Amino acid sequence: MKIAIGCDEAAYRLKVSLIKHLQDKGFEVIDFGANEGEIILYPDVAVAVAKAVSRGEFERAVLVCGTGIGMAITANKVPGVRAAVCHDPFSAQRARKSNDAQIICFGERVVGTELAKNLLDIWIDSEFSGGGSTSKVNRINEYEHEFMKKESIL
Repeated sequence: MKIAIGCDEAAYRLKVSLIKHLQDKGFEVIDFGANEGEIILYPDVAVAVAKAVSRGEFERAVLVCGTGIGMAITANKVPGVRAAVCHDPFSAQRARKSNDAQIICFGERVVGTELAKNLLDIWIDSEFSGGGSTSKVNRINEYEHEFMKKESIL
């Protein structure tokens, strides 16, 4: 599996640790920045990664900033993307199993490195379970398409 990853300057150290963790597990990881010492607006990184996921270039992606919240909000603006901030094992699992989230978001100021690695493993090992969740994810997609059609009205 090829995984995209990106961060802002607030989460550079966590991103580097997660890249090594993923590579040690045999994943191909493509880094969208930020680079060490680079000041970057997290929305720019989130959109670049989310667009690549939306185009099907990556099955999964990881976004990290100070809290993970801004990355998730921004990534979810890109059609076809479901990004989730996760701070605990149950949320990491359910982000995939119930919501088919392709992007997981972490906050370096919220979770420690070892917890982030653990949550990332849980999320990667989880798959969308379908079943009762299918109608919910389909409804999300329906709303997304409905809003996109009305975009010119807004």
